Amino acid sequence: MQVANLLQDHLHLFKTANGQVLDLACGQGQNGLALAEAGIEVVFADIQGAPLLALHEQHNIAKEQLWQADFESEQGADRFKLEQLTLQGVIVFRYLHRPLFEHIKQAVKSGGIVIYETFTTENRQFGRPNRDDFLLQKDELKSIFKDWEILFYFEGIQHNPDRAIAQIVCKKP
Repeated sequence: MQVANLLQDHLHLFKTANGQVLDLACGQGQNGLALAEAGIEVVFADIQGAPLLALHEQHNIAKEQLWQADFESEQGADRFKLEQLTLQGVIVFRYLHRPLFEHIKQAVKSGGIVIYETFTTENRQFGRPNRDDFLLQKDELKSIFKDWEILFYFEGIQHNPDRAIAQIVCKKP
């Protein structure tokens, strides 16, 4: 499992942090595991239970740090639970559900960090994802966090593998 370069480059932002970091839509958990290995308290959240169970069984992640959640449900119960947390940070890679942005922003405490990377509309030239629901518009990610301190921003094409992405590292005022 490969850790996202964006996280590797900005991992130091969490090292002096006091509090939990949420790996949202964590999948196999490789990014959250990199944080945990650096001594950072991580909560792994995903809709799929099997990868969370694997994190517990194969990496000894405590069950209290695993959150099986459906952030896209009609009722939105997990979204509102997210908003009630007080997190040092949130990391999100290759996932987009626009209604979550305000909940993420509410969950992060002042001085906390968000690292977010996902696909843009330019990704259609490379294949999937290619539906508007899963693709950011030009400058959309920057606009969502316009009231935060933007520490790093990139939007464009990356290679190996080819993909069109937007990346942001930002700090809550």
